[in-house]
Amino acid sequence: MNSRPIYKVIFHNQGQVFEVFARAIYQSEMYGFIEVEEFVFGERSQVVVDPGEEKLKAEFAGVKRSYLPMHAIVRIDEVEKEGAAKVSEFKGEKVTPFPFGGIAPSDS
Repeated sequence: MNSRPIYKVIFHNQGQVFEVFARAIYQSEMYGFIEVEEFVFGERSQVVVDPGEEKLKAEFAGVKRSYLPMHAIVRIDEVEKEGAAKVSEFKGEKVTPFPFGGIAPSDS
C-alpha cells in the first residue's frame, strides 16, 4: 500500500471545471500560483473507458508540473484514493470568482 497522500484538485480553466488527482501540491515560488505534480489517473486495465478521463490523460501527458493560479482553485482535498478525473462545464450560479486587479470600476 502506498502511504503517500493523494489530493483531489478542482479548478476553473477556460469556462470549464477540472477535477484531477495528484500526489504533490504546494505553493509555488511564482507568486499567486499553486504547483501540482505527479498526476494520478485510473488504471488502464479497466474494462470501461471514460472518454472524459482519457481526454484529461492526453492533455496532461508529458506534463511534469502544472502551475495553477490561486484564483482558479475551487478546492483541494486530501482523499483516500484517486477517483475518475473529469471536466465539466462551469455553470457559475453558486461560485463567485475571487476579485483581482485592484482597480474598482468607476461610476462615470
